Amino acid sequence: MTVRRKTAARRLNRAQIEEVFRRFEQANPEPKGELEYVNDFTLLVAVVLSAQATDAGVNKATRALFAVADTPAKMAALGVEGIERYIKTIGLYRNKAKNVHALSVILDRDYGGQVPQDRESLEKLPGVGRKTANVVLNIAFGQPTIAVDTHLFRVSNRTGIAPGKTPLAVETALERVIPAQYKRNSHHWMILHGRYVCKARKPDCPRCLIADICLFPEKTLDPEKPASAPAA
Repeated sequence: MTVRRKTAARRLNRAQIEEVFRRFEQANPEPKGELEYVNDFTLLVAVVLSAQATDAGVNKATRALFAVADTPAKMAALGVEGIERYIKTIGLYRNKAKNVHALSVILDRDYGGQVPQDRESLEKLPGVGRKTANVVLNIAFGQPTIAVDTHLFRVSNRTGIAPGKTPLAVETALERVIPAQYKRNSHHWMILHGRYVCKARKPDCPRCLIADICLFPEKTLDPEKPASAPAA
């Protein structure tokens, strides 16, 4: 009987991680998320709608929605069916419309129309999980939270910055290893890197800022050579 030993995930060291984020900052000093919004409330709604949907698709639907409903009271007044009419091009729109309506009612009734600035209150709202709360806390309120989506999860594991088997494990590891001065912008840099460079099917390693540091064993350094990327 052959016993297979588990091998520890390869990880970048502290100096390498600091260099990764130094380069990200140098290339993009003020990274921004790609969801469009006009205030804290519409940011929250946009992030709720973005689950299992593209930012571009959400933006296309919410431009008209936010033009008529940019406060919890206005959104609640639309009703579920009214919200559905604006977001029917977004996946799972019926359930999302129910959540947006319900959270709008709660914000208007219990929070004076304001988005709460703490994780516990945010996660009690319909349709708001840890990732959504982290995005809102980071972008709206400047907190150094890290929102782990599929892109960030892939980049963290592939590169060796903070390997983990679950989004929470990756988030916890990143909070531990990312230098404080880079933490607030870290999830923007990693998400954008995963979306446009470290792509799932074929990472664009020749265009990567950190290819010489990254521990991914199947780099596509030859542009003509296809990559076989492991699932993150």
